[in-house]
Amino acid sequence: MPCGGAAANCLGLTTQNPVCAVYLTSGPNRQLHFGSLTVELRQAPLWQLQAPHRKAGNVIRALAWLGPKEVEDNLEAALSSLSAEDRDELSAAQDSMPPWLKEPVSTCLSHG
Repeated sequence: MPCGGAAANCLGLTTQNPVCAVYLTSGPNRQLHFGSLTVELRQAPLWQLQAPHRKAGNVIRALAWLGPKEVEDNLEAALSSLSAEDRDELSAAQDSMPPWLKEPVSTCLSHG
């Protein structure tokens, strides 16, 4: 699935656009070449690969890309576009998240 930077851009959390195509995978890091296009595959922890092709998954990847220092500042904006179903999906994924992400997500979801 697309990297966290691309997810953050889609959610409006950053104006940065990835310069090259980067996708997260459970497999090894590698580069694929399609003519002049290079696609980079980066191994990611399984918690970042949850909810593929879903908004909840994009929130997970975007917040992971932003990192622990930026989570609280961006969490409300990231959650604002989620439907009730997406929020439930994000809530279900919390158990596999690292504490620096799980705690603020849990707090925000319980108040939302």
